[in-house]
Amino acid sequence: MKLGKCWTLSLICFQGEITSTRNQLQGKVAEMENFAGHLEEIFLTVEENFGRQEQHLEQHYNDVLQTLSQRYDDRETGLQEEKKGKLESLYNQLVACGQALDTSKELIETAQEVYRCQDKRLFLKVTQLAILTCSLVVASITRVDWLCICVIQTAPSAPVINPQLPNSATQTSLHVCWSLFSDDTVEYYELYYRPVLEDTPADESKVKVKETHCTVTELLPNAQYELWVTATNTTGISPASEKALYMTVPSPPVIKQRECSSCPEAALIRWESGNTNPVDSYTVELSETGTVVAVPTCQCLIQLQAGRQYLISVRAVNIGGPSDRSDAITISTTGTFFYLLENTAHPCLSMSEDGFTIFYGDEELPITAMAFEDSTFTRCVAILGDLIPVRGRHYWEVEVDDETEFRVGVAYEDTERDAYLGANGSSWCMRHIRTPSRHKYEFLHNGWSPDLRITVHPVRIGVALDYDRGTLSFFNANLEQHLHTFHCHFHNYVHPCFSLDNPGALTVHNGIQAPDYTFI
Repeated sequence: MKLGKCWTLSLICFQGEITSTRNQLQGKVAEMENFAGHLEEIFLTVEENFGRQEQHLEQHYNDVLQTLSQRYDDRETGLQEEKKGKLESLYNQLVACGQALDTSKELIETAQEVYRCQDKRLFLKVTQLAILTCSLVVASITRVDWLCICVIQTAPSAPVINPQLPNSATQTSLHVCWSLFSDDTVEYYELYYRPVLEDTPADESKVKVKETHCTVTELLPNAQYELWVTATNTTGISPASEKALYMTVPSPPVIKQRECSSCPEAALIRWESGNTNPVDSYTVELSETGTVVAVPTCQCLIQLQAGRQYLISVRAVNIGGPSDRSDAITISTTGTFFYLLENTAHPCLSMSEDGFTIFYGDEELPITAMAFEDSTFTRCVAILGDLIPVRGRHYWEVEVDDETEFRVGVAYEDTERDAYLGANGSSWCMRHIRTPSRHKYEFLHNGWSPDLRITVHPVRIGVALDYDRGTLSFFNANLEQHLHTFHCHFHNYVHPCFSLDNPGALTVHNGIQAPDYTFI
């Protein structure tokens, strides 16, 4: 009985606490709702104030803009009216000046007539009147000058030099243009210019012109010039324009004929720029097929047609325009044509003036007298030819006498310079050895040769290179006799190679058409 009463009292207390807590929570919720409503009112008020402020600022901006526009219009109208009034006054003064001049002319004529009549008093009277009238004319002219000065209120604004236009220069001249972004009256312009030098600043020169363009002469070819201009009127001199850089046209390139090569399908042309400053590009001109433009370096491989002759010249190009043509060279596409590379020649070799015959003299040079470089042969008395880097078929011939020991063939550019031709894997050659009993011939690659016997000594040897088939063939050109063929896939371009193993001479014949039997 007592336990039931305790549970009842506890339940009543718990319900009271729950009711109290609920009431507190309801009060907190009401407070939060009131706070949220207050925040909402504040937000609406801020948004409304911001909108009104935005409208006010926009209205203020429009009012300021309108005020400035009105002041500008008023100022412009006032200036126009002032200018109009001064021009009208100037016109009236000019009219009055003209009338005074007419009156002076009449008085002078009257004075001349009186002077002829010998009436001195009348002459003096008329002369005084004429002097007074001339004084009025001078005063009118002074007034006109003052009005002209008043019409031009300020010195001109700074001119703006235009960027250099293509083809606007020669080797020794520049055509410069500029402009004014105002209606200023200008009596003349002064164009200043000086070359841009790396070491020391150059002295400036100037030229005075009335137009907004000028051609400056007596300049250096392919040189960069700094230019600026000022404008002058009766009030003063304008500020100088921003400086602009112009370039004169380059000098003509110089084709290096000894470094040019060709074949029936193409030609490799090399040249020297001949200019101190770099040029933008080069243009190669051909007599028949047109031009090859925008060549970035000093060499160009040109595709040609077989069996023709071409006149080829080169121009250098920069922003100023193209240079004059270089001296032209003649290229024939009858056959493969190349020169010998003198920088690869062994010191004991000498060359003929035309560059196609090599000599090995009887006098042996001491080692100390030999100048060896990285590209020269040091052991084998040899030299390379500058074959055009074009895959396909190439043919040339070599002429030797029967007493000369030689090696002829092809080799990679990086073939060992301290080894004999044919003794390594980067060269292929035909070798002639003179023994007391006979002529011996070897066809060497990697130091190995097949066992072949050639009964007739070939005085003129034909060499036929076929990249596509991977063959290198040798012929007795006089007898049209095949001697031997190497079969090899050439991974890189090869160079013709020639060596003399004893004193003698060897002549290269190229630029000739390959016989029909060579590429069967």
